[in-house]
Amino acid sequence: MAGAFDAANDATMALGPLAGLAREDFIGAIGLMLRQTATNPDKAFKAAGNFSEDVVKIMTGQSDLAPDPKDKRFMDPAWRFNPFFKAGAQYYLAVQKGVKSYIEDLELDALERDRANFISQIIIDALSPTNSLIGNPTAQKRLVDSGGLSLVKGLKNAYNDMVHNDMMVSQVNKKPFKLGENVATAKGSVVYRDERFELIQYAPTTDKVYAIPQLTIPPQINKMYINDLSPEKSVIKWQTDHGIQPFMISWRNPTDDMGVWGMNEYIESCIKALDVVCDITGIDKVNVSGGCSGGQTMSVLLSKLASMGDTRANAITMMVCVLEPKPGDTEASSLVSHNGIALARQRAAKKGVIEGSSLARGFAWLRPNDLIWNYVINNYLLGEDPPAFDILFWNADATNLSSSLMGDFLELFEANAYAQPGTFDVAGHTLDLTKVTGDMFILGGTTDHITPWRACYRSTQLFGSKNVEFILSQAGHMQAILNPPGNPKAKYWKHSKGKTPADVGEWMKGTEEVAGSWWPYWMEWLHARSGKEVAVPATLGSKAYPPMEAAPGLYVLE
Repeated sequence: MAGAFDAANDATMALGPLAGLAREDFIGAIGLMLRQTATNPDKAFKAAGNFSEDVVKIMTGQSDLAPDPKDKRFMDPAWRFNPFFKAGAQYYLAVQKGVKSYIEDLELDALERDRANFISQIIIDALSPTNSLIGNPTAQKRLVDSGGLSLVKGLKNAYNDMVHNDMMVSQVNKKPFKLGENVATAKGSVVYRDERFELIQYAPTTDKVYAIPQLTIPPQINKMYINDLSPEKSVIKWQTDHGIQPFMISWRNPTDDMGVWGMNEYIESCIKALDVVCDITGIDKVNVSGGCSGGQTMSVLLSKLASMGDTRANAITMMVCVLEPKPGDTEASSLVSHNGIALARQRAAKKGVIEGSSLARGFAWLRPNDLIWNYVINNYLLGEDPPAFDILFWNADATNLSSSLMGDFLELFEANAYAQPGTFDVAGHTLDLTKVTGDMFILGGTTDHITPWRACYRSTQLFGSKNVEFILSQAGHMQAILNPPGNPKAKYWKHSKGKTPADVGEWMKGTEEVAGSWWPYWMEWLHARSGKEVAVPATLGSKAYPPMEAAPGLYVLE
């Protein structure tokens, strides 16, 4: 299941361009393919003829169709040596080849072709013979070897998912993990709480600390402990071990009556968090960071502060966050339409909250091979428990999303508001990132399918900051962030002169490859912008904001 772990790193709910998908977009893409079939029957007949030729070759043993050696579904030797299974794989590959060839032959523009390829691949993935007991040799061997116990266990797993997991196949074994014990273990305390968020201050682990504190703004759709997943992968621990004073917002999991919380309310909460951090540390500057949708929220906050003449935001770190999405960034984003966004906004307006389980289900079906069929095979056909990985545990711990906030995210996306300064009002001001002047550190991941790194790079041109550094990590979506020192395969790219030209191609020409994690380089960058070293505070909190419950707090348990 190592492949499942890698897939999960790239399949967390980031609330990027995919937030605007609606079922009508899927239906529209399927309708386009059907119309093309009806209006171009000659091409349909051509595709059918080519498929028939492949079938004849398969039946006569002359077909050279073979699975991709990297396709984990067909790793069992039976797919190569057993005539029945070999033919089954070849029939499946013939269908896949025929559909791909047919779509390439149609008169479609680039966007329509991306839509057709994306939808057809979802359907083809569902038809894979590996998804059924009769078509999966590994599952059949397991059935015989276990004396039927694998089937019994698989049926039990399926029943548990139907009853206890909202009809979704489980992606993780949650039993080994407990918050505060082996996940989210960094020492600290809640120093502020209201109805929307808790603010956690983490305890120093060094003799001295840097004067300027760090505030992390996490996404609203997942819980904040991705930043403190385990001691060896904890961004928080890395900060405290290097003299940084970290604070982190922990958003409340909203219920129906909290669905009125929109971007305005969340920005108010961020500003309150800044107030508390400044009171506790006695410093009027705060370094801020945000990733995924937390980066989108952070960007609105920075624009709001600039409009108010509030200069407390100092150095800015933005991780795997897209502010200027474009249809060609991913095949899935090609499905997003203005009509679909409008429908999604209407649905959101009728609900108190968008349930986390609903968002997780919709997201999983965008990558069904990795996030559905992979686990169907493991949990049901092989009768295995799902893997026990901490990042999968966190990914399954999704929260609800306020419908008002979802509507704001969709409006920001539709208006391309971050990239169009002075044209969009949000959170009580006119959004304008060109007025944000703090030094910036922006991170992308080379294999990130959710927030593609070239799309992340566009953010380097949106702010008024004179000093913007872009770092490209050799990793996927969450692995790009959770990339601590010690991984022998880790590497990253940075511009040799720290420049971020408008053309990403120009940036690539001037880059140098660096072996290892980007964390030490980021820490050097952060130290240079965190003031002087001072004595460690005697206690957490302050007179006005005394420490309460131990980290990770109460809201993370809801």
